[in-house]
Amino acid sequence: MGSRLVGLSIQKIHPWRLLAFRAAAEPQEASLRRLQVMLNAAKLAARVGTDMKGPVPMESASAFIDQKIKELGDWRGKTLAHLRQLIHDADPDIQEEWKWVKPASPGTPVWSHDGIVCTGESYKQVVKLTFARGASIEDPKTLFNSSLEGNVRRAIDLREGEKINEAAFKQLIRAAVAANSAARAQRVARKK
Repeated sequence: MGSRLVGLSIQKIHPWRLLAFRAAAEPQEASLRRLQVMLNAAKLAARVGTDMKGPVPMESASAFIDQKIKELGDWRGKTLAHLRQLIHDADPDIQEEWKWVKPASPGTPVWSHDGIVCTGESYKQVVKLTFARGASIEDPKTLFNSSLEGNVRRAIDLREGEKINEAAFKQLIRAAVAANSAARAQRVARKK
């Protein structure tokens, strides 16, 4: 298969062929893991009564996040659970959502208050919290350590064994909520 791709530029390969090539080149265990993730998402969707095509109800989103933490089962699950608790401590009115469900991904945990505050993703080496308006938020304790080059978002990457400054993190959550509320108030004022 590799010899057929020699001399072709990426632009000449149709996206569906690229996916087929990726699937063929993917190790069997990674392919099985991808299927397992999709199956778990479908089972959970059936259990909480959603078809995954529209927005996931808040109760269901919380169930998805619980399931994600349980599936991780290692330091990443514990870290995500701890950060989730800190987010709720910082803003008891925050809403949990589950967004961006795709065939290759069961979705992403999202915390919102007057708009997206942050998302929580887990990777092999890091748990990443991406703040939607991070570039406009003061970060005096320099918790942001990823996605620093962008004009809008900022992220915090936590690796195994790393601790977060809890007070500073809660302050970032409150600042993100305040930024969302201010942006929403501006949108409402413009409409009048």
